[in-house]
Amino acid sequence: MRTLLNLIWLVLSGFWLFLGYVAAGVVLCILIITIPWGIASFRIGVYALWPFGRTVVDKPSSGAFSFLGNVIWVILAGWWLALAHIISGIALCITIIGIPLGIADFKMVPISLAPLGKEIVPTGGGEFDQARARRA
Repeated sequence: MRTLLNLIWLVLSGFWLFLGYVAAGVVLCILIITIPWGIASFRIGVYALWPFGRTVVDKPSSGAFSFLGNVIWVILAGWWLALAHIISGIALCITIIGIPLGIADFKMVPISLAPLGKEIVPTGGGEFDQARARRA
C-alpha cells in the first residue's frame, strides 16, 4: 500500500515539491555560508519525493543551535516551502482519492518550517523493524 501511495504522491505533487526543495538547496549552497541549510533542503526534498513509509522524529542531540538555525531557515526558504505544501495539500483534498495525500502534505508543513534537529526514519511494520527486533 505504501508503494501505491508513494507512486500516486510522486505523480500528483511529490515531484514538484522535490523540485522546490532542490531549487532552495541549490540557492542556499551557492551562498556558501548557508550550505548546512542547503543540505537540509536536499534531505527533506528526498523525503518529500517518497514520504510514505517514513516519518520525522526529533534528534535527541539537537539544541539551541538547531533553534537558531531554524529561525534563519524560515526567513530564507522555510515559509515558501510551507506555502507550497499548503497549496498542494488543498489542491489534493479537492478529490476524494487525494484526501489522504493532502493530509500527508499538511503533515509536512512543520518539517518544512523547522528541518534542523529532525531526523527521517522508517515507520513501523516493515522488514526494517523485523530485522531490528531480531537483533535486540
